[in-house]
Amino acid sequence: MSTARHDPYAALRVRNFLWLVASYAASTVAREAQIVVVGWQVYDVTRDPLSLGMIGLAEALPFIAVALYAGHVADRMPRRAIAIAGTFGMFLSAVALLLFTYSGMIARGRIWPIYLVIFLSGIARSFARPAFQALSADVVTRDIYANAVTWRSASWQLAAVIGPAVGGLIYGFAGTTTAYASVSVVMALSIVALALITHRGEPQASAPDVPIGESLRIGIRFLFEQPVILAAMTLDLFSVLFGGAAALLPIFARLLHAGPEGLGILRAAPAVGSLITGMVLAHRPPMRRTGLALFVAVALFGMTIIAFALSRNFFLSVAILTASGMADNVSVVIRGTLIQTMTPQHLLGRVASVNQIFIGSSNEIGAFESGVAAKLMGTIPSVIFGGTMTLIVVALVAWRAPALRRMREIPVA
Repeated sequence: MSTARHDPYAALRVRNFLWLVASYAASTVAREAQIVVVGWQVYDVTRDPLSLGMIGLAEALPFIAVALYAGHVADRMPRRAIAIAGTFGMFLSAVALLLFTYSGMIARGRIWPIYLVIFLSGIARSFARPAFQALSADVVTRDIYANAVTWRSASWQLAAVIGPAVGGLIYGFAGTTTAYASVSVVMALSIVALALITHRGEPQASAPDVPIGESLRIGIRFLFEQPVILAAMTLDLFSVLFGGAAALLPIFARLLHAGPEGLGILRAAPAVGSLITGMVLAHRPPMRRTGLALFVAVALFGMTIIAFALSRNFFLSVAILTASGMADNVSVVIRGTLIQTMTPQHLLGRVASVNQIFIGSSNEIGAFESGVAAKLMGTIPSVIFGGTMTLIVVALVAWRAPALRRMREIPVA
């Protein structure tokens, strides 16, 4: 009996997938660089940890409000066109930050324009993300979904390494205006890459013509009928919500006596770890004990968050954040593969939008939670509390979701 040879580059041999990954990576580089610049700029003006949390809230509110409708649109309209429109909205947001900074409006102490732009950017991102995810399933065949998810995740991690580092370096050596100008250029390149995709990502022919309310209920109903997917998303939701220290990195950069350049390195460190994990996963066959790997990875993530809060050495902190990214990417790949493999093609946009609410918005809500907790408890105790809560969440989900805990290979719908 012959066994098919595992091809670690199967998805990358698809031209349209390559352009999609290039666009995804470029928009991520731009967004991650922008996060570093905005975070340092806001904290430099206010010196208030709550102001950093408000950045996350400003993006999360529209993100949550629009996400379900965005998923419906991704299943009813051409996904490539939606991805282009959403990315163009993020490009306009970067240009707006450039103009506000260049005019001196923010330098004079008024930071409300930043919150306004981030709010509008959240709307654009809520449309772009499910369209990107659903389109990535359109351009590859179902037998290489896992490989495509792994490479898409790896491209995100590589971009998340480059983005913060470049953003911090440009901010430190050339100033805020140049940094925002660079973000705008890279976001424009993302739009160009999307335009080069020849597959138009048309809505599924099998998608029933139903009113939007029923359409959204179908997507949510499907998700709640899949306990394995729901448990995996719940695990990531609360681990990210409590365990994210990213919003407070401008404060830790100052505690560790690093400037914006150091902030960029701290911000990039988890992505370095995630990229390492992504490359390893891409070159190995599918996991044989997927459920156990997911729980172990999230538990290790919580432990690294606690260790980071206790570190007082810059290089040790970078190493710990790198380890956190290595653990985190295991759960990212498993969850992404579960969703893309077990979800019918015509429901991918809606399920991706629910996942976006669970995971995407939890980063921003987690940033707000971190800012509030740091204000009330102090920066270091709040991060230790978050890491501890992540470990508690792992234990609770493992107890309540035996099907996920016992899962070996990921089933195919």
